[in-house]
Amino acid sequence: MTQAGIKAVFLAEQPMLLRLLTARLGNRDDAEDALQDIWVKLDQQEVREPIAQPAAYLYRMASNLAADRRLAAARAGARETAWHDVQPAADEQPDAERALLGRERLRQIETRLAAMPERMRVALRLYRVENQPQKEIAAHLGMTVSGVEKLLRRAAQQISAHRAESEAEMGEPHRLSGEGEAHRGR
Repeated sequence: MTQAGIKAVFLAEQPMLLRLLTARLGNRDDAEDALQDIWVKLDQQEVREPIAQPAAYLYRMASNLAADRRLAAARAGARETAWHDVQPAADEQPDAERALLGRERLRQIETRLAAMPERMRVALRLYRVENQPQKEIAAHLGMTVSGVEKLLRRAAQQISAHRAESEAEMGEPHRLSGEGEAHRGR
């Protein structure tokens, strides 16, 4: 059967194909979109070999397209649900004042980091941000693990001291979070 012949069969079977797609996809709008996709595919494909049963071919094409669309919709729904599940609730969002204070603290820490010696800053970044073990950091910097421990301890002390100063200025209590962690990760 030629391309014109398969299109003629499509036009003759269009009402039944639309019913099939509506039943499989659940609504007429999606069914009409799928029907249009079938027409476009038929228009773009070359008929290389004769199709013995063109109506059966079209129904199979419609069934496969409906199955693909249902699968894609289910996957999209699962992705959307997963995305919403990990989003913080409105009451978990910081208020404007806390966000402003957080940005100010971050700016102060970045200033403190910029003032650190290069090796100390690199060691701290590799350890805290990239979660590299101290042994790998030592190899990267060409020093001993003990030297890396000392760098990390001094970096933590500098940040902690700076934080204590800035919190005292703001009238907040100083908490030593993360102290003593420089000894882990060998």
